[in-house]
Parts: sequence; C-alpha cells; structure tokens
Amino acid sequence: MYFSSDNWAGAHPKVAERLAHHASGYDAAYGNGALDRKVAEKFNEIFEREVEVFFVGTGTAANSLSLTLFNRPGGISFCHREAHVMDDECGAPEYFSGGSRLFAVDGPTGRMTADNLDRAIGRFVPAVVHSGRPIAATITQATETGTVYSLDDIANISAVTKKYGLPLHMDGARFANALVALRATPAEMTWKRGVDLLSFGGTKNGCWCAEAVVLFDTSKAEEFAFIRKRAAQLFSKSRFIAAQFEAYFADGLWLETAAHANAMAARLADVFRSSENARLAWEPQANEVFPIIRKDAMAKVLAAGASFYDWRPPHGFADPIGADETLCRLVTSFATMPEEVDRFATLIG
Repeated sequence: MYFSSDNWAGAHPKVAERLAHHASGYDAAYGNGALDRKVAEKFNEIFEREVEVFFVGTGTAANSLSLTLFNRPGGISFCHREAHVMDDECGAPEYFSGGSRLFAVDGPTGRMTADNLDRAIGRFVPAVVHSGRPIAATITQATETGTVYSLDDIANISAVTKKYGLPLHMDGARFANALVALRATPAEMTWKRGVDLLSFGGTKNGCWCAEAVVLFDTSKAEEFAFIRKRAAQLFSKSRFIAAQFEAYFADGLWLETAAHANAMAARLADVFRSSENARLAWEPQANEVFPIIRKDAMAKVLAAGASFYDWRPPHGFADPIGADETLCRLVTSFATMPEEVDRFATLIG
C-alpha cells in the first residue's frame, strides 16, 4: 500500500524495455542523435505546432531554468504561495537565475486566481529600482493540493500576464494527470490558453528520469541552450531520456498511465467518503488525495504497512482539524493496484 508519492513507483515495463533496447550501439551525443530528433518531432505532433524541446534530468531543473530564461536584474516571478517552486525546490529558481525571487500569490486549494495575480503584479512599478520588477508567472498543473487549473483559469491568468507583458510558465510535473482530468489536448491546455513555456514531466508517470522544457516561442531556443549547458543539464547520452519519451508516447501510454493513476485516486477518495474514521479535506481532481484521518486509524494502517505522509494544512484551509485527527496526503501512480486500495479500505474502517 504505497501512497507516499508517485516518485516511489518504478519505471513502466515498456519504458524499461526501450531503455534496454537503446543501451547498445551508437548515436550522436548531446541531443543530436536520430532518436533525439525523432522524439522532438513527436513533441511537435503532440502540441500541434513546432516547439523546441530541451531534455533535463529533474523537474527542479526544468522549472528553475525556465524561470531563468526571462530573468533580469531585480527580477520577480509570481506563483501560488504553495507552488512546488516556492515550497519544494530549496531556492533553486533563485540560485540558477542569479538572484531573482519568487512572490507568493493567494488562491484556494493550490490555485492562484487571476485577480490576485493582477493585484500582486500591480504592486511593482518596473521603473522603481527599490522593489524589483516582474519577469514571469508560473502555475503548477496539477497543483500541490491535487487540484487542476481549468482551461478558463489558465486563459484568465494568461490574460493578466499578457497585460503586463510577462511570459507564463507551466510546471507540468503531473502534466498528464491534469490533461486526463480535463479531457483536453496538450495544445488546449498550454499555448492555446497563452502558456509560453512548459516543464513537461514524465518521471512521476512511469518514466525513470525524463523531464523536458518545451518552448512554444522557438526564438528563445538559442538562449535556453546556453542556460541549460551552464546549469550542467546537457546530457551527453541524451538518447536515454529520448528513449523513455519514445516509449512514453507510443500508443498513448502516457495518457493510459495517467488515467489509471487518477482512477485509483478516485477509488481511494471513495474510501474516505464512506469511512467513519476519515473524511476528505477537499475533492481530488488528479492523483493526489487529501483526507483528514483519525490518529488511531492512521496508526493502524501505518502499522499494517501503508505508506503516506501527514500534511500541513494549506493556507486559508478553514475546515477544523480535531486534536485526534491529522490531515494526510496519499498519492497514486501507474503502479497502484485496486487491491492495494481495497486493502487500505478494510484497514481504515
């Protein structure tokens, strides 16, 4: 009963098979090989336009280098106060950009609102050197609280960034989970709604180590190439990242694995809806579930071998949590089996 993180899951067998297939032989290095070019063309197909794709090793690298692309002295990037770039990347966006900073924007259950973003950006007058100047905004899709920005949400936030002449970045570590939840196409959830660049994640959804930065403004590619190299994210044998994406996209595997993870989260949410020892803190939309669990019931399932984390209530969360209760996070993945969820249901009561 592994619900701690989708990062705990291994690689999908089809991804592992492709890695093994490409382990022998020769191909050009540093992204110039035939397989790299093949996968780059697949990204063009998926996003229904020409894009520039840069493989990197981690989501932190993808996010940090994306925001670095637009940095200027005094630069400020705007994100939700509980976005991954704010809470979980150890200052990497600030470090790689050489001193920019993040500004927290409020919004319910992990999603900043367009109005709040407008007010936050409006606080800074670019000509006033003392406070700094806006350079970008970033949204996490799906969010750190398991919710999803709707297509209208993305369009409204993009309208604000365009009002101020700023690029909009999407942190898509769980991109496929959000895409399946919205029943949208990659194009509809990104550039057609005003997203300028994307951190495209595969690691949480069945890959071994496959992340990419996707630029919808291809004129920025030359600049980003130098940023990636300087950050030590230009892999010599990049075909092994490409190999993972080759398997990931083949026959819609990436959407299949995401749909399965989301379905397991929905099954898990049903457990909490019917339990006398737990309740949902809010409705899940992707593959993360946040229940409030009685501490005695939590101790019982942990002792029986379940793994998951207790969690800090998000900013503005108003539902009272009793002294005998704990807010928790449970995450499902492509490897989660219905039997795991059913066993957990039996234990939680």
